[in-house]
Amino acid sequence: MAKKNKRKVGVVYSTNPDYDYEYDETEEVADIAPEKQQLKVLIDRKRRKGKEVTLVTGFIGTASTLKELGKYLKTKCGVGGSVKDGEIIIQGNFRDKVVDLLKEKGYNKTKKSGG
Repeated sequence: MAKKNKRKVGVVYSTNPDYDYEYDETEEVADIAPEKQQLKVLIDRKRRKGKEVTLVTGFIGTASTLKELGKYLKTKCGVGGSVKDGEIIIQGNFRDKVVDLLKEKGYNKTKKSGG
Protein backbone atom coordinates (compact mmCIF):
# COMPACT_ATOMS: atom_id res chain seq x y z
CA MET A 1 0.00 0.00 0.00
CA ALA A 2 1.26 3.46 -0.87
CA LYS A 3 2.07 6.04 1.73
CA LYS A 4 -0.62 8.63 2.22
CA ASN A 5 0.39 12.23 2.51
CA LYS A 6 -1.60 13.30 5.52
CA ARG A 7 -0.71 16.94 4.98
CA LYS A 8 -2.92 17.12 1.86
CA VAL A 9 -6.09 17.52 3.85
CA GLY A 10 -9.25 17.92 1.78
CA VAL A 11 -7.62 17.30 -1.62
CA VAL A 12 -8.57 14.03 -3.26
CA TYR A 13 -7.12 14.39 -6.74
CA SER A 14 -5.98 17.17 -9.04
CA THR A 15 -5.36 16.92 -12.80
CA ASN A 16 -3.46 20.21 -12.84
CA PRO A 17 0.29 19.40 -12.87
CA ASP A 18 1.13 22.91 -11.62
CA TYR A 19 -1.24 22.75 -8.62
CA ASP A 20 0.53 23.66 -5.39
CA TYR A 21 -0.96 22.27 -2.21
CA GLU A 22 -1.50 24.80 0.57
CA TYR A 23 -0.85 23.67 4.09
CA ASP A 24 -2.10 25.15 7.32
CA GLU A 25 0.96 25.27 9.51
CA THR A 26 -0.06 25.82 13.11
CA GLU A 27 2.32 28.05 14.97
CA GLU A 28 2.91 27.56 18.65
CA VAL A 29 2.52 30.55 20.89
CA ALA A 30 5.74 31.74 22.46
CA ASP A 31 6.10 31.30 26.19
CA ILE A 32 5.12 34.21 28.37
CA ALA A 33 7.15 34.85 31.51
CA PRO A 34 5.71 33.05 34.58
CA GLU A 35 5.15 36.29 36.48
CA LYS A 36 2.85 37.53 33.68
CA GLN A 37 0.74 34.35 33.45
CA GLN A 38 -2.76 34.58 34.93
CA LEU A 39 -3.57 31.02 35.95
CA LYS A 40 -6.78 29.87 37.62
CA VAL A 41 -6.90 26.79 39.83
CA LEU A 42 -10.30 25.22 40.45
CA ILE A 43 -11.96 22.00 41.63
CA ASP A 44 -14.12 20.21 39.07
CA ARG A 45 -16.55 17.29 39.43
CA LYS A 46 -18.43 17.53 36.14
CA ARG A 47 -18.30 14.51 33.81
CA ARG A 48 -16.17 12.65 36.36
CA LYS A 49 -18.80 10.63 38.25
CA GLY A 50 -18.51 12.85 41.33
CA LYS A 51 -14.75 12.45 41.68
CA GLU A 52 -12.81 15.64 42.27
CA VAL A 53 -9.99 16.88 40.08
CA THR A 54 -7.91 20.02 40.28
CA LEU A 55 -7.84 22.03 37.04
CA VAL A 56 -5.21 24.61 36.13
CA THR A 57 -6.42 26.83 33.28
CA GLY A 58 -5.29 30.00 31.53
CA PHE A 59 -1.78 28.92 30.54
CA ILE A 60 -0.34 30.67 27.47
CA GLY A 61 2.71 29.05 25.92
CA THR A 62 4.04 26.00 24.15
CA ALA A 63 2.65 22.53 24.69
CA SER A 64 6.01 21.24 25.89
CA THR A 65 6.22 23.87 28.66
CA LEU A 66 2.66 23.07 29.74
CA LYS A 67 3.44 19.35 29.80
CA GLU A 68 6.57 19.99 31.86
CA LEU A 69 4.60 22.10 34.36
CA GLY A 70 1.94 19.39 34.58
CA LYS A 71 4.55 16.75 35.30
CA TYR A 72 6.07 18.94 38.03
CA LEU A 73 2.69 19.44 39.73
CA LYS A 74 1.74 15.75 39.51
CA THR A 75 5.09 14.74 41.00
CA LYS A 76 4.86 17.21 43.89
CA CYS A 77 1.27 16.18 44.69
CA GLY A 78 2.08 12.48 44.33
CA VAL A 79 -0.96 11.74 42.15
CA GLY A 80 -1.86 11.10 38.53
CA GLY A 81 -3.32 13.44 36.00
CA SER A 82 -2.97 14.66 32.44
CA VAL A 83 -2.44 17.67 30.23
CA LYS A 84 -5.24 18.18 27.67
CA ASP A 85 -6.64 21.08 25.69
CA GLY A 86 -4.40 23.65 27.38
CA GLU A 87 -5.39 22.52 30.88
CA ILE A 88 -3.56 20.60 33.57
CA ILE A 89 -5.75 18.00 35.27
CA ILE A 90 -4.61 16.63 38.64
CA GLN A 91 -6.56 13.86 40.32
CA GLY A 92 -7.92 14.84 43.72
CA ASN A 93 -8.54 18.03 45.65
CA PHE A 94 -5.12 19.73 45.72
CA ARG A 95 -6.17 23.31 44.97
CA ASP A 96 -4.34 24.97 47.88
CA LYS A 97 -1.17 22.93 47.37
CA VAL A 98 -1.15 23.60 43.60
CA VAL A 99 -1.57 27.35 44.14
CA ASP A 100 1.37 27.33 46.58
CA LEU A 101 3.53 25.29 44.19
CA LEU A 102 2.75 27.58 41.25
CA LYS A 103 3.56 30.70 43.28
CA GLU A 104 6.79 29.05 44.39
CA LYS A 105 7.61 28.39 40.71
CA GLY A 106 7.14 32.10 39.86
CA TYR A 107 3.50 32.17 38.71
CA ASN A 108 2.58 35.03 41.08
CA LYS A 109 -0.78 35.91 39.47
CA THR A 110 -2.24 32.47 40.21
CA LYS A 111 -5.68 32.60 41.81
CA LYS A 112 -8.15 30.15 43.27
CA SER A 113 -11.39 29.97 41.35
CA GLY A 114 -14.73 28.62 42.52
CA GLY A 115 -16.03 28.02 46.06
